[in-house]
Amino acid sequence: MGIGYILILSIIQGLTEFLPVSSSAHLALAPKLFGERDQGLLVDAALHLGTLLAVLIYYRKDLFAIIKAVLQGAKTPDPASRNLGYFIALASIPVLLGGLALEIFYPDGIRDVTVITCTTLVFGLLLGIADWTGAKDKELKDLRLRHAMMIGFAQMLALIPGTSRSGITITTGRLLGFNRVDAARFAFLIGIPATAAASVLSVIKILMTGNVDLIHESAIAVCCTFVAGIAAIHFMMKWLNKFGLMPFVVYRLALGGFLLWKFVLVT
Repeated sequence: MGIGYILILSIIQGLTEFLPVSSSAHLALAPKLFGERDQGLLVDAALHLGTLLAVLIYYRKDLFAIIKAVLQGAKTPDPASRNLGYFIALASIPVLLGGLALEIFYPDGIRDVTVITCTTLVFGLLLGIADWTGAKDKELKDLRLRHAMMIGFAQMLALIPGTSRSGITITTGRLLGFNRVDAARFAFLIGIPATAAASVLSVIKILMTGNVDLIHESAIAVCCTFVAGIAAIHFMMKWLNKFGLMPFVVYRLALGGFLLWKFVLVT
C-alpha cells in the first residue's frame, strides 16, 4: 500500500471507530471505493490498535480510578468505579467468545457488501428509534449488572460489519434509558477489552509474518489512527450534547441507500 492510502485508512478508522457508523464497514468498503486491493483483516486490526491507544489516553483518569478500585476490592472508598470495572469485564465476555468463534469459522472475516448494506440500514434505523423514544435520564452511576450484560450481548452484533460497535452499544444504552453522553462513555469503555484482544493478536500475527513492509505500514497506520481517534472521541462527546444522534442516523441511511444502489441492486 502507498502512504497516501494508509493515511486514508487511518483517518477512516480513527473517525468512524467512535462514531456510530461502523469502522469495520468503512474499512471493508474503502478498497472498493478507492480502487485499491483489500488491505485485509491484519491491517484492519492494526488500525484498531491506534484507536485503542486513543481511548486509553482519553479516558486515562477513569481507567486509573477503575483499576485502583478493583485492586482495592471491598476496601475501596470508590465502589462505583470498582463495580464499573467488574461490569466492563463481565460484559466483555460475550464479544470475546464471539470473536473467537468468528476467528475459527470465518478467518477472513465478513466483508460482503450486501451484509454491510443491510446492517447499515437496519441498525441505523434502530439507533434513531432508540434515541427518539422514551425517557433517557439515567447516568453511569445508575448502571447495574443487568444493564451491562445486555449491552455486552448487544456488542456481539458488532462482529458483523455495518452494525457499528459504538452504534449498537449506544443504541442499547439509550433503549435502557441512559443519557447520550453516559451511553457513549460506557460504549467506549466496554470496547476496550475486545479491541485490546484483537489488537494484540494482530500485532503478533504481523510480526510473525516477518514482512518488513507490512510492519512499517502498520506502524504508520497505528500512529495516524491514534491522532484521528483522539479527535473523534473529543468531537463525539461535544457533539452529543448539542446535536444528538440524528445526523448519524441520516448518514447511515444515506450510506445504506448508496450501497443498495451502487453494489446490490445494479447486480
